[in-house]
Amino acid sequence: MPVKPEIKVYYNSACPVCKAGIERQMKKGSNCAIQWNDVHKNNGLVAEIDSGPDLEFVRERLHVVDENGNVWTGFDAFLVIWRNSPGEAWKSAVLGQPGIRHACRAVYNIFAAALYRWNRSENHW
Repeated sequence: MPVKPEIKVYYNSACPVCKAGIERQMKKGSNCAIQWNDVHKNNGLVAEIDSGPDLEFVRERLHVVDENGNVWTGFDAFLVIWRNSPGEAWKSAVLGQPGIRHACRAVYNIFAAALYRWNRSENHW
């Protein structure tokens, strides 16, 4: 029997917005195995990510290691999750188009930075 490909998702459950979004995504099915890694509960998980980001950057932005070992950050990480989620692959196809992807990355980065600052000001970690 062939091994089902696996992706690894690194997220921060100390952020209530991030936690709610990830918990909603966890309830959806997947076309592959997904390992959900909460860096708030286990800071050491950050060391598994090949690009070597620091803990604060992983707290600020979603990270995914895809089935080929590629590291994706922020909006691009969502594209990997959606690509592997039944009923959501269309999001990856549409929002992954070059011009749209660029705009979505910019919006995500602004939102993630603001959300990170808010979480820090609220002492969520």
